[in-house]
Amino acid sequence: MNDKFEIIRQNWNERTPIHAASSFYNVDGFKSGDITLTKTEIEEMGSVAGKSLLHLQCHFGMDTMSWSRLGATATGVDISDTAIELARELNDELGLNTRFIRSNIYDLPDLLDEQFDIVYTAIGALCWLPDMTGWAQIVARYMKPGGTFYILDGHPVSHIFEPVESPDGAIELKPCHSYFPNPAGIAHDGGGHTYTGSEAIETPSHEWQHSVSEIVNAIIDAGLQIEFLNEFAVSGYRAFPPMSLHDDGWKLDEHHGSIPFLFSIKATK
Repeated sequence: MNDKFEIIRQNWNERTPIHAASSFYNVDGFKSGDITLTKTEIEEMGSVAGKSLLHLQCHFGMDTMSWSRLGATATGVDISDTAIELARELNDELGLNTRFIRSNIYDLPDLLDEQFDIVYTAIGALCWLPDMTGWAQIVARYMKPGGTFYILDGHPVSHIFEPVESPDGAIELKPCHSYFPNPAGIAHDGGGHTYTGSEAIETPSHEWQHSVSEIVNAIIDAGLQIEFLNEFAVSGYRAFPPMSLHDDGWKLDEHHGSIPFLFSIKATK
């Protein structure tokens, strides 16, 4: 398994400067004071003022530092050295007092022995993890008694579709992948594109599909009490060609129907 994590680390080391230079991430806007969190995250999480927060899989930390701007004492963790290096540079430049740790989350107990009021995970995280049971145990390990876990991530249903051109030239979404998890995961050769634009990623990557039941049951089995599970027919980016931008994000055009692109879970210990 360590070889797969090394592939992922190298892949995200390559992605990080591409993402940081993109209009999608808008680093200049963040430096000017923008909050990068979604309205959904802020409303569903509630006030973080005066609370300690651990952000698992934080990328280069703008969401983590956004929680700092909202009053949390925040710590971000990511597998990518390049991402953590950039996060620390941004934090030092902006004086936000956010801490960043470079680690595979499964190895985090070797580096961090604390508990937090809030453990948080954001969009695009779980597909890079092979083991939901181990992940949920890490989440619970870092929650204080009475603490909160919150996640907003890509909905597993949206991961099974691909855009396919029909005989009349129209683009339709067709189910092309299994909804249910395969422990071996999915290997991707280099040459694919990241979600921020057309620049190719040369390094390979590896992902895993997880069903909603697998995620929910892992959280329950870790001893957490789920407060809610919500689903949203909106994406944070243009996941498929037949989507248009609305005030709350990207949605499928009406004649394509509606599928969930995001889900959120809030749980307590």
